[in-house]
Amino acid sequence: MTYITGDVNGEEQWYKATKLMLIHHCCASDSTVSMGSFAFFQASVLCFNIEILFTSFRCETCSEEEAKYRCPRCMKYSCSLLCVKKHKLAQSCNGVRDKTAFVSVNEFTDLNLLSDYRFLEDVGRTADAAARHPTVHSPTTKKLLYCLRNKARKCNIDLRTLPVGFTKRRENSTTFNFVEKKFYWHLKLVFPHCHAEYTLKGVPDDRTLADILKPYIDPVESDPVVCQRLRMYTMSPQSDVQILMKIENRKRNSVRYNELDASRSLLDNLKGKVIIEYPTLFVVLKTLKKDMVVLGQDATEPAENSDGESSSLSSVEEGEIRDTL
Repeated sequence: MTYITGDVNGEEQWYKATKLMLIHHCCASDSTVSMGSFAFFQASVLCFNIEILFTSFRCETCSEEEAKYRCPRCMKYSCSLLCVKKHKLAQSCNGVRDKTAFVSVNEFTDLNLLSDYRFLEDVGRTADAAARHPTVHSPTTKKLLYCLRNKARKCNIDLRTLPVGFTKRRENSTTFNFVEKKFYWHLKLVFPHCHAEYTLKGVPDDRTLADILKPYIDPVESDPVVCQRLRMYTMSPQSDVQILMKIENRKRNSVRYNELDASRSLLDNLKGKVIIEYPTLFVVLKTLKKDMVVLGQDATEPAENSDGESSSLSSVEEGEIRDTL
């Protein structure tokens, strides 16, 4: 959270003098025009922070006290830790600034340009560090990934892996047991209505989805702590629970989900699907799902065969993730 405080009280002249001094100092420290422009952006950021120091705001949660904090993500003002937690719960906010949030041209400022510049620098550093990672050039790692994808392909599963450095690549703990001849999947369960996520490791592919979800949404067999958090699911009839998996390689304005069968095994549900690193299952309630459109149930488009998802994988689509050895 960003700390702020406000009290003008005759210090406006000091603020103006400091602002001019910062701009002069930052711009004079660079000889080239481009670097001077970038230094001006830095000065603008410093001046913006100073200006905030002399502006008073009310807490947007309780509307009683003077605000001391500002959320970097939703820009809401808060006065205390209690109000910060309340606003996060009410707004479903994680408090982390979204560096890729859309900003219209009319609202685009020097601060946004500086933020984009720093974001691109971070991306460049991350990509360079990933390329230098010794695991990338390890023959053992390449062989294991190739073997894992090959076994998945034989099960009619298009398993794709990300380059080293990506979060999902680091998290993935999926293995294949050559003796039992089955996968032990790294699995993520998302309960969007309760803003909860759970990660499972070593889930056998012959286990049904109903058995996998029992410790979470079953009123009798679920853990008491988990049951309380997922109360919305445990109190709803099991027939109202729907399991969805996002379809990969679709445009952002055309996101669709495959509906999975809870009575069938994890392997049967993954056949004919594209999996990037590991499966992520969304557990929703049929009466509450809003923007999660199931493939074939949208009236604006004809029904498609979900099993044919991998039939067009040979063509290069926008945003496609290729196999990396």
